[in-house]
Amino acid sequence: MLLEVKNIDAGYGFLQVLRDVSLHIDQGEYVCLVGPNGAGKSTILKVIAGMLKPTSGEIRFQGEPIDGLPGNRVTRKGISYVSESMNLFTNMSVEENLFMGAYTIKDKKIQQDRLDFVYGLFPRMAERRRQLAGTLSGGERKMLAIGRGLMPNPKLLLVDEPSFGLAPQLTENVFASLDTLKEGGLTILLVEQNVTKTLAVTDRGYVLENGKIELQGKSSELAGNPHVRKVFLGV
Repeated sequence: MLLEVKNIDAGYGFLQVLRDVSLHIDQGEYVCLVGPNGAGKSTILKVIAGMLKPTSGEIRFQGEPIDGLPGNRVTRKGISYVSESMNLFTNMSVEENLFMGAYTIKDKKIQQDRLDFVYGLFPRMAERRRQLAGTLSGGERKMLAIGRGLMPNPKLLLVDEPSFGLAPQLTENVFASLDTLKEGGLTILLVEQNVTKTLAVTDRGYVLENGKIELQGKSSELAGNPHVRKVFLGV
């Protein structure tokens, strides 16, 4: 087991968002979190990534507790978080943004190897390497955000809403890049509103409603679940 989340409660101030959430991810799995807006999906990623401290519960990564660790230490443990907002440095170039993602790596050769890997995955980023991040299209910004998350060579990639605001073709491109990473052995936890597409490409899934895990199982089984089909797929 790579990641284990046990009985997590979390929220913002007096607002409790997560209630007794438990999930796990094995090495090499491609797992999704689906649910309606406001269910707490992004909050789970923030808690795992060390961006939000849980009020109770436990998180273990590779058997070690990480709940309560700050984000920079979680990154050093091997977890990269690609947020929906992406948080790019818009006045810096594409390549400068990518190198910012490799701040935990001191060896210049390894940094260059990681850069070459990202450019191989996203050739358009290589073409735009000198361009300011703030001038990129929406799809290119998504590629850059994912690429920056890959620079430290993570063991687990957390991806929040990668298709948000993208045209269908660009959405397909982003999902194709995630498929390539999965085939290469990377473990991925994906939060995504496109439930049909998500359940078609992932191994397992969790359905989150009102801050609680209501269903879990193989993605193919969830896609055929009557509740999921009625509430999320409209059939």
